Amino acid sequence: MELPPGCEELHHEVELGVVIGKTGVAISESNTMDHVGGYALVLDMTARDIQSKAKKLGYPWTFAKGFDTALPISKFIPKAEIPEPDNVHLWLKVDGKLKQDGNTRDLIFKIPYLISYISQTMTLEEGDLILTGTPEGVSAVKPGQTIVCGLGDQIEMTFPVVL
Repeated sequence: MELPPGCEELHHEVELGVVIGKTGVAISESNTMDHVGGYALVLDMTARDIQSKAKKLGYPWTFAKGFDTALPISKFIPKAEIPEPDNVHLWLKVDGKLKQDGNTRDLIFKIPYLISYISQTMTLEEGDLILTGTPEGVSAVKPGQTIVCGLGDQIEMTFPVVL
């Protein structure tokens, strides 16, 4: 996990990623799960100081969210391996200390709603990835620290934070 140039405040956000398995547009909530191919564990990193400056100036957040190493993604998890995607344990530790410990059931928007809502504006294509949101506990990381995140006990990813 590399800090982007000019970043002084890098934050972690562990999330469940939904991988679209079938193209669709204007998908009804009742049919959204037919369009899911599987899932992934995702670490959504944010250069918070860069994001704050962009917000104040009315600029897009591209550099705060789209830098190299900003979005590590686990291997693909087939849909059948997560039968209840709205009940998945997500966790993240920094240097062994638990920072995020939550469940997708506590997210503001459920997966069927997210897929339906997004598909009203844009066509979802096979292979597209939707991030579902993050549990509380987002915090800053610094070079020299290590991030370990997981999806229950199914999958785990580890990243050292470097300059």
